[in-house]
Amino acid sequence: TSYLNDQNANMVWAFSFFLFSSAAPPTVRIIHSGHACNVEEERHTERVYTIREGETLELTCLVTGHPRPQIRWTKTAGSVSDRFQDSSVFNETLHIAKILRTQGGRYYCKAENGLGSPAIKSIRVDVYYLDDPVVTVHQSIGEAKEQFYYERTVFLRCVANSNPPVRYSWHRGREVLTQGSDKGVEIYEPFFTQGETKILKLKNLRPQDYANYSCIASVRNVCGIPDRSVIFRLTNKTASPSIKLLVEDPIVVNPGQTVSLVCITTGGEPPPTLTWVSSNDSLPQRSVVKGGTLTLPAISSDEAGVYSCVASNNVGNPAKKSTTIVVRALKKGRFWITPDPYHNDDNIQIGREVKISCQVEATPPEELTFSWLKNGRALRSSERMVITQTDPDISPGTTNLDIIDLKFTDFGTYTCVAALKGGGIPEISIDVNISSTTVPPNLTVPRGKSPLVAREGDTVELECLVSGKPKPIILWSRADKEAPMPDGSMQMESYDGVLRIVNVSREMTGSYRCQTSQYNGFNVKPREAVVELIVQYPPTVEPVYMEMRQGLGRPVVMTCRVLRAHPSRVLRFEWLLSNRLLHAGAFDAQRDETEYTIRSLNRDGWGEYTCNVINEAGAGKCTFQVTGKAYPPEFYYDTYSPLWQNRPRVYGFKLQWTQMNPNAVDRIVAYRLGIRQMGLQRWWEQEIPVDVAINKGELMTHNLTELIKPESYEVRLTPITRFGEGDSTIRIVTYSAPINPHLREFHCSFEEEPICMFTQDKNDDFDWTRHSAATRDTKYTPNTGPSADRSGSKQGFYMYIETSRPRKEGDQARLVSPFFNVAPKNPYGITNPPAYCFGFFYHMYGKHIGTLNAFLKQKGQTTSEGPAWSLSGNQGERWKQAKVSIHPTASFQVVLEGIRGPGIEGDIAIDDLRALTTPLPDQVEIQERGSNLRQLPAFNYHLVGGKNTVALATVL
Repeated sequence: TSYLNDQNANMVWAFSFFLFSSAAPPTVRIIHSGHACNVEEERHTERVYTIREGETLELTCLVTGHPRPQIRWTKTAGSVSDRFQDSSVFNETLHIAKILRTQGGRYYCKAENGLGSPAIKSIRVDVYYLDDPVVTVHQSIGEAKEQFYYERTVFLRCVANSNPPVRYSWHRGREVLTQGSDKGVEIYEPFFTQGETKILKLKNLRPQDYANYSCIASVRNVCGIPDRSVIFRLTNKTASPSIKLLVEDPIVVNPGQTVSLVCITTGGEPPPTLTWVSSNDSLPQRSVVKGGTLTLPAISSDEAGVYSCVASNNVGNPAKKSTTIVVRALKKGRFWITPDPYHNDDNIQIGREVKISCQVEATPPEELTFSWLKNGRALRSSERMVITQTDPDISPGTTNLDIIDLKFTDFGTYTCVAALKGGGIPEISIDVNISSTTVPPNLTVPRGKSPLVAREGDTVELECLVSGKPKPIILWSRADKEAPMPDGSMQMESYDGVLRIVNVSREMTGSYRCQTSQYNGFNVKPREAVVELIVQYPPTVEPVYMEMRQGLGRPVVMTCRVLRAHPSRVLRFEWLLSNRLLHAGAFDAQRDETEYTIRSLNRDGWGEYTCNVINEAGAGKCTFQVTGKAYPPEFYYDTYSPLWQNRPRVYGFKLQWTQMNPNAVDRIVAYRLGIRQMGLQRWWEQEIPVDVAINKGELMTHNLTELIKPESYEVRLTPITRFGEGDSTIRIVTYSAPINPHLREFHCSFEEEPICMFTQDKNDDFDWTRHSAATRDTKYTPNTGPSADRSGSKQGFYMYIETSRPRKEGDQARLVSPFFNVAPKNPYGITNPPAYCFGFFYHMYGKHIGTLNAFLKQKGQTTSEGPAWSLSGNQGERWKQAKVSIHPTASFQVVLEGIRGPGIEGDIAIDDLRALTTPLPDQVEIQERGSNLRQLPAFNYHLVGGKNTVALATVL
């Protein structure tokens, strides 16, 4: 015996234990619990779930099978390119709040548990929506052949995005326009569209054609989507928009300036709407739009581009005017020296020609100017020193200085100065030294620097010695394959000939090329050299981690395999148990693995085993966790109706499970069962002995009793062997009414969504509604219906009939109970049927209350006699109890019928339905207003004194 209830109610756990085979492959079906407009079966048994955009999509995958199947939701068969929400959903319920039209499609639920083929079901989700329609107007003026007049025709086109296809209707003022109703009007659909009629053609405009035109778009109220409409006023002044930009084109500015673009409308009726767009996809973040003025504060080079003003009034085509903003800039100055281009010399020689080239990037390029200095003095073009501003053979933005017949006096420092006309941008100056010491570049690899050997994770420096004056930039790239450099680019620049790689990896092994760049150096054939890099890394082994579960006295074999290593010559291995050396030796060059065997496992042999496989670069590590810990049990979820009724305030649960791989470890001698009520901290534990060996797939059963209705419980189950406790498994036990209850005892307070398997009669006029006072809106009918459930809780649920419009007097709503089984005491039927008691609480408050009836409906009988209980009219603002004595001779149902009275203040509610084989006890009638009295678990109220005295009788 254990004690569970913190409110001092005794909990007795009766338990029985059974074993039988239960493994089963998965099955699956899909149900919905979100805001569906419609669910229908199409051809080929496809299910289509229709939902309105913005509502909540909730699909639940109901599975059977043991062990418990893994569940996965995907879209379009799980295609990698079309996953929803960037991933799959690995639980029973797929929940998408505020669904978008783009999230429609086919959703798949897949369940697998390793037995047989996976079970897969799909459902198509169709998202319905209707956007506001848009009317566009076009006018045409054409000359008819052989006639001397002009026809002026206007087309009004209405378009709305929708699903399902939209239907359009046209109105002129209050007049409905249809094809043929007016000789001056045509209504038709363009041949290239698939919607219904949408174009209204007004031929040879007449005075009466100047009017207000309405286009109404409808999806026929599917999913409750209302019609949408738009009005366009056609007058003799209706015209397409025209605009004017009050700016120059292009606009050339310096960085940091504020630029304002002004756009005005010069025509259009109705008045056009102005917007600004940019060629850079979006306007700059700091931009300010006010009316037709666009302001760009402190503009930068990145914000340069084409800016357009667009005017639209849905008449004709939108008007668009554009201007280009150019932000002035100078950047990337570089130079190169070309020795005598006519003699293929790599050296600068007296008497020969030398060309100095200077290049910059300028915006705008036409403002670029160059000037040359020699030793700080201005240099002008002459017969021996020729300055050219542009060269058709090279890229723009380049100037050349040709020195013909080089003399000793020409040695010195030459400066190229680049500027933009108008100033405002700093100049770029580039110095080039020409002297007898100016020599072309040369590249060599230092001795001992190739091949370069490093360990994975080190920082390495690849080095090429570069000589020459001026010293060129060095470009590094991969020489052995088309692969990126460590920074992700195909080339990396170096100014000192050194390439530094931090945290080098094994993938970086290979050949690297260093070569000279023509810029900032000689324009001669590039020099290059190659450096070999070898990256050593420790052995890569498998398994990295493995758990091995084994019983005492059994052998254990552990294998560590080498996948790759550099150098590949593995030096040695060592086996350890918790840092204690067990075995070591040289690695066999003919094999790629090493083994360690425990012939007979004992208690000292449990623990963490490590195999280190070591080469020059370090060690690779295989880890084995050897344990006698039992695998976790697997709860069995497929028990039909696992809940069973016991007493009025408690319930029982049949807990079932199988044991995962029971033969992998020592025999399980017991299970430790822990249970706690949800929301409480304290666990109660009990040990369940196991007297026989458990086989794989055998089902174990334990009965939990004295669970308080309607509380949920967390159950933890832990196997125990000679090793000790194994891995635990936890599940939640939730109360629900039985599917097919016996009449031993039945109680329903409508707290759960399945409403105790009650169903709505399909042949009545409307349905009962499940509600709580906390969520029910009584704004329009404040003087009817309950303000709390029967126990006085505003959060508690009850069933009621909503009598507001469109309900009318006499409308009926019927709620049908599940079947109650009545077993005959002799095989020939019931000759003297006993009396049973059926009771419920009712709330009939309001001046328009109709009638509440209770009927007995026996199995096999098509007609029913009059009501077993009936009451009409206002009964006051309180819950009252009804008790009905019934005498069924076969399985039966109880039908509760609510009939709408003459007005909207006629809501009838019911709560706390009970069916017993004994008479129902009297219950306290709790006042609806101002009472704080609540029904406590494991207690009944009983009135024993005067009207102000209440005693609580404990029921244990």
